[in-house]
Amino acid sequence: LQKIGLQLRATLENITRLRAEGEDFRWYLKLKCGNCGEVSEKWQYLRLMDSAPLKGGRGSATMVQKCKLCSRENSIDILSQTIKPYNAEDSEKFKTIVEFECRGLEPVDFQPQAGFAAEGAESGTPFNDINLLEKDWNDYDEKTKESVGIYEVTHKFVKC
Repeated sequence: LQKIGLQLRATLENITRLRAEGEDFRWYLKLKCGNCGEVSEKWQYLRLMDSAPLKGGRGSATMVQKCKLCSRENSIDILSQTIKPYNAEDSEKFKTIVEFECRGLEPVDFQPQAGFAAEGAESGTPFNDINLLEKDWNDYDEKTKESVGIYEVTHKFVKC
């Protein structure tokens, strides 16, 4: 059992509280089997709203998966209380925005997609449905008459 944190780094322009919004937010990951080292070819997503039973009545996890190669049953859990916003003061620094509890299934890559939200740093203007697939996003804040943006989005995984 190990905990792995996903750290985000981005340059924020006039924006704060960038966050994964809602129980249906999709964390797109590539997952590796800790037993045989097989990595998923396709992006797989984890959502807080999903739950699957662990065999032998040991509770549940966000995702339970049998490895195609070695048939080991592995699981991974989103630790909901670890989900944190990325704020203006975090700009250009790595910050852990979520932690995963891994039982044999380890995230090795992350692709930010749709479903992020943020707000104007000064104005509090809400920006919803932010898609970070291109690693860059920009818009205009009517209240402050300023451009807002999220640029150079990158990530890394850390052991917690």
